[in-house]
Amino acid sequence: MLHILIETLRNSILISGLVVVMMMMIESLNIESQGMFFKGLRKTKTGQVVIAALLGSIPGCMGGFATVSLYTHRMFSFGALVAMMIASSGDEAFMMMAMIPKQALILFAILFVLAIAVGICVDHIWDRKHSRTCTKHEHSDCGPATDCHDGYAIHETEKSKRHFSIHRILMLLGLAAFIGALATGKLGHDHSAHSHDAHEHIVNEHAVHEHVHTDACTHEHHHDSEIEHTFKINLLSEDWMNVLFAGLSIIMLIVLIFASDHFVEGHIWDHIVKRHLPTIFAWTFGVLLVLGLILQRLDIADWISDNTVLMILLASLIGIIPESGPHMIFVTLFAAGVVPFPVLLASSISQDGHASIPLLAESRRSFIYAKAINVIIAVAAGFAAMLFI
Repeated sequence: MLHILIETLRNSILISGLVVVMMMMIESLNIESQGMFFKGLRKTKTGQVVIAALLGSIPGCMGGFATVSLYTHRMFSFGALVAMMIASSGDEAFMMMAMIPKQALILFAILFVLAIAVGICVDHIWDRKHSRTCTKHEHSDCGPATDCHDGYAIHETEKSKRHFSIHRILMLLGLAAFIGALATGKLGHDHSAHSHDAHEHIVNEHAVHEHVHTDACTHEHHHDSEIEHTFKINLLSEDWMNVLFAGLSIIMLIVLIFASDHFVEGHIWDHIVKRHLPTIFAWTFGVLLVLGLILQRLDIADWISDNTVLMILLASLIGIIPESGPHMIFVTLFAAGVVPFPVLLASSISQDGHASIPLLAESRRSFIYAKAINVIIAVAAGFAAMLFI
């Protein structure tokens, strides 16, 4: 229990910190450019979908967090959000590239194309049924006297004096601590237990002579995957993500030092830290804690069946869980030859790792709608793959 609490706390700090840094960067870019940086992007939803699919294709959760941040700021459409969730393979992208590189590339290409197609269709249908207005919106920051079509108020940057207020100092210390935790490997999440359970199930039930060991699947350390009798690979690492996250945080640290009091107090402290951070952290911690307790007592590997249709349905439904561990089980099973490609495809479409947790905190309705669409597409794609593969 203590281990679960510690891991949940580390994960929650990591995810909340990354999302907040993304939101700060988006806020900074939009304010400093007077809205011009994202103005062109708002005009083309097809472009939003393509960019979101590209972000989702980035291994790990970074692209997902960026997309959710852009969506909650109303700079990405709902179709773009769905496209990211379909294209994303989460942390398991590293594992698949190490274990099944050829199949992984094919899978990523299918996910990318499918994500764009579905995203464009969703936007077309969504726009016809849900016209956006400037009334109270669950993920907009429109005020009574703001330019609502841009999603949130764009203020003139005040050339006021820069004071090191208590709020600015607290945020600087928080960012510095976050950067230090990333640099020293104090933050991260561990999926190794899920992959280990799946491996034991494969060995005991199917007598497969391949051994897959995932030593760590976190944002601060790497996957070490080994498949006996075929090849031994230790190529991919998530360490570059920690470097990137730390770099983005350092940029925001510098921005906070030199930014105006208006920007720091009005846009960062009041809008992001006070309004969004508590909600994101609370939901992230709560969801991860509940999932940790459930998954500790639930062995998904025991549900494995030789019935491909049943496995496609199971993989699609399990993908609803905003956690990477269950998907890793299907990756391991596919690498060992226990389940066919349609099952892996359905699981990859339905799941999106931790990227959807911040969305759950910001907009429960969008989370439910997006997940429902993902499950439907996952089931349909899985069955279609059965016919053609």
